[in-house]
Order: sequence, then structure tokens, then C-alpha cells
Amino acid sequence: QVQLVESGGGLVQAGGSLRLSCAASGSILSINVLGWYRQAPGKQRELVAAITSGGIDTYADSVKGRFTISRDNPKSTVYLQMNSLKPEDTAIYYCNLRNIATGGSYWGQGTQVTVSS
Repeated sequence: QVQLVESGGGLVQAGGSLRLSCAASGSILSINVLGWYRQAPGKQRELVAAITSGGIDTYADSVKGRFTISRDNPKSTVYLQMNSLKPEDTAIYYCNLRNIATGGSYWGQGTQVTVSS
């Protein structure tokens, strides 16, 4: 099993910044993908950004140039630096880990991000 604990959400004004963190523990295989997803009220959960254990990252078009994902492999932690936040970024943000060899996918409890206009 894998446990994921997120932190760093909160309320911020439009144009501001937040940094999310997610610490993973448990059965983490060496080849994995850590990602951030978000779900706004009435909408489906969507991928925000993801990064492989080898450091390859990908972003949703809506956050490119504003958000940066990074990871610290020894600490099994992934970060999401969010700059130039917009009201439409308001959502619950979830951390996800996917173990490539087993296909196992694990979710954190989510952290609320609210951007006021």
C-alpha cells in the first residue's frame, strides 16, 4: 500500500502563488509517476501535471507557463509550484502515485485551493 499526504492548499488572491507538497510512503516502486490532479465543483477530475521518476514532466495546457511540478526522489515527495493563479484554478487538488510495474494507482485525500478574484 501507498500513503500520500498533501499540504499547502489555501486561499489566495488572483495573481498570487501557492506551493503544494505531497509526501508518499509505503510500497513505492522505483519506476513511478507522481502527479497532481484537480476537481472543481460539478466538473470531472483532470490532470494538472505529472512527473516520472526519471524527471520527465507533462502539463495541462491551461497551466503551462504558470505551474511547475518537481520531485525529490530520496524524500518521495512531489511539489507543485503554482504562480499567476486564476479564479478558474479553484479546485480540490489531489496527489496521485502510479507504480508502473504493477499499475497500482493511489490517491491522497486532497487539498483545497481557492483563488479569489
